[in-house]
Amino acid sequence: MCAKTIDTKDITYESLLQGNKDWVKDTMDNDPTFFDKLSEGQNPPVLWIGCSDSRVPANQITNTRPGDIFVHRNIANVVVHTDMNLLSVLDYSINVLKVKHVIVCGHYGCGGVKAALGNKQVGIIDNWLRNIRDVYRTHEREMATTKDPDQRFDRLVELNAIEGAANVTNTSIVQSAWASGQELAVHAWVYSLKTGIIKDLKVTCTCLDDVAPAFKVG
Repeated sequence: MCAKTIDTKDITYESLLQGNKDWVKDTMDNDPTFFDKLSEGQNPPVLWIGCSDSRVPANQITNTRPGDIFVHRNIANVVVHTDMNLLSVLDYSINVLKVKHVIVCGHYGCGGVKAALGNKQVGIIDNWLRNIRDVYRTHEREMATTKDPDQRFDRLVELNAIEGAANVTNTSIVQSAWASGQELAVHAWVYSLKTGIIKDLKVTCTCLDDVAPAFKVG
């Protein structure tokens, strides 16, 4: 029997702790050695760079288990070369964990992307959203010719994921891995909150030839 799911409005500090105990019991009932194996170390083949949105948990939407995916999340799955947190995660996942795939996954209906489309001041997050506005500026012609606001919103979500994947590819971390012969692919995806389906944006980079000349290092 699976642990009872708690309705969002009924979640409390205490219910979270009880939920943990229920999850441990269910997990142990299904696999008594699960935590022994999990505690031995991790060897995930995938780094997931996603949005912090509570509705987009990497493991659940890909039907994977703890230990399968190394995860970094931030508002609107932004990838920029000044984010030392993200770069540290990227470096560790590639050079220590030896992941084979880096996936930048956005999601339709992203609040960060929607805020970046407007001119309303939000707060300190405005500085973070500037990165998404730069994506808009880079693709301004396409954005300007997309008249339907919902389509424009969805397309910026896609472009933000694509630009994020490109920025991953442009790092010296990824390029050094490819130069040493390491097997590694970088992808851009988008998840739909309405359908639960992940859309592959067909943007995959696997070698130094996929790096724009202006960003090649070494």
